[in-house]
Amino acid sequence: MNFVKTSELGGAVAQPIGSLRPQRKWPISYDAVSTLAISCDIASILTCGILAGILYHLAAFGEPGEIFHYIGTSTVVTVLFVSVMKSRDLYNPVELLDLKTQLRNVAAAWVSVFLFLFGAVFTLKLGAQFSRVAMFSFAFAGLGCLAAERVVYRNVLSRGLNGQKFSGRNAVLITDNAAVAGALVPMLLKHGFHLDRQFMLPPHEPDRRQQEVIADIIDYLRGSDVEEVIVSADLKQWGDLNKLLSGLRKLPLPVNLIPVGAASDILSRPSHMLGNSVCIELQRGPLGAFDRGIKRSIDVCGALAGLVLLIPLLVITAVMIKLDSPGPVFFRQRRCGFNGRQFNIFKFRTMTVLEDGAQISQAERSDLRVTRLGKWLRRSSIDELPQLFNVLNGSMSLIGPRPHAVAHDNHFDKLVGNYAFRHHVKPGLTGWAQIHGCRGPTPTVLEIRRRVEYDLWYIDNWSLRLDLQIIFRTAFEVMRGRNAY
Repeated sequence: MNFVKTSELGGAVAQPIGSLRPQRKWPISYDAVSTLAISCDIASILTCGILAGILYHLAAFGEPGEIFHYIGTSTVVTVLFVSVMKSRDLYNPVELLDLKTQLRNVAAAWVSVFLFLFGAVFTLKLGAQFSRVAMFSFAFAGLGCLAAERVVYRNVLSRGLNGQKFSGRNAVLITDNAAVAGALVPMLLKHGFHLDRQFMLPPHEPDRRQQEVIADIIDYLRGSDVEEVIVSADLKQWGDLNKLLSGLRKLPLPVNLIPVGAASDILSRPSHMLGNSVCIELQRGPLGAFDRGIKRSIDVCGALAGLVLLIPLLVITAVMIKLDSPGPVFFRQRRCGFNGRQFNIFKFRTMTVLEDGAQISQAERSDLRVTRLGKWLRRSSIDELPQLFNVLNGSMSLIGPRPHAVAHDNHFDKLVGNYAFRHHVKPGLTGWAQIHGCRGPTPTVLEIRRRVEYDLWYIDNWSLRLDLQIIFRTAFEVMRGRNAY
């Protein structure tokens, strides 16, 4: 690999750069967008919190009340919310452009902050110092302002990028591939860079010629008004590229590398420091720590509420099972859960057999093994209610792929290539597949694959809103009773 100046290419690259340059730019750089968004969020939250408290006290008592009290509360909410958003990199301009995802994440973070605040107030017995009306007004007004801001952020970012409005530094682009340069130049201009000149890096030149071109690049940069050097090259040619970088070290300029080829995919992945080593994240878990926390909180609260409300039904069902047929009240069976871990699932017994071995026969229509009461319990899904105990002990979730018996799991894994991906999350009482009619036995490979497709879609698209949607739709699916026997 060697280096040739743009001028030696007959000025073919310089002309497009000049033609793409906008006539007027905004007095803000693309790099400052995150800081500006954080500042706007801070101002909005503080304003909403203070105004909510003042307006409530004016309406209720005819005086503004303790302003410093409102400032303190608003500051706590601001710090918590901005910290959560920043920790999840949600102020990144790329994230701000995705309006739908932004609104979902903002709502989740905002609700979580207020739930934490309410919990702290209750635990510390500070309820007398807070007005519920003022707090709820603050919560709704703040969420509305944050949502409106996201719409503004997305529109301003889109306009700035499409119109090349962002201001930026004077830069020189050095690349080894004309096609890559053709894609990079518009991208750099959109993000506010002013490309002063472009140098190409064609391969297969003698070493002496390399040194000459490197010297030409350095001579051009020394004493110029260039503020940054951008190098884009395939890292397979690192030996030759390092000669250029060694020469650029003579200059007091920042040098940034945009890798192409196989290295680009690796370096584009999230990374963090592990001791003194760089650790690159090759595969991320389906849910982050924050999402797992939200989902687990909903599971515990939902399971506890369900068990408390359904105690009479559970007791009556247990008595009816004992009167209907001989055998235990509960049926336990080994199932595969998160990461393939086995656990014992709890159900009300609906059959005259308790199969849990290497061979298990799925229930079929008019199955003689199903008891008289069992038919009604299975059709109404009441037999699944004891799994709320599985949710409480953490082996299951309210929403997720339905767990299968270990014998069936091993069999299905051989039939469907991506079947094991279902174990990336905890199994659930109900799931995306169930509300689409995938209940009961799976006698054919086609039906197994269909169910797996629904389960994998759920894992890839998980959100709090999706879980709530599945919960509500499950109630209608139970009433329909499709494939429940």
